Amino acid sequence: MTDPRLRASDADRQRVVADLERHTAAGRLSLDEFTTRVDAVLAARTHGDLGHLTSDLPAEAEPSADARHLLIAFALATVVVALLAVIISVYR
Repeated sequence: MTDPRLRASDADRQRVVADLERHTAAGRLSLDEFTTRVDAVLAARTHGDLGHLTSDLPAEAEPSADARHLLIAFALATVVVALLAVIISVYR
């Protein structure tokens, strides 16, 4: 948890704007609410200011362990297929 008194960086502000964009696309915010909050994000000075602007919105879900395992399995399968393609092309 970040100390709400710490000064926010431009990267912190960009992250919050991206979060607001996702929530607007999901229908949680109207375009007017989005515009008002983005203006406030750009004027925010601290992490507390930023947190206040998203406190009524659900947190983004972390990828599940199953999703991570599936991604790892897919990556390994891709590597195996690529190696097989190289081996087949060498022995032709």
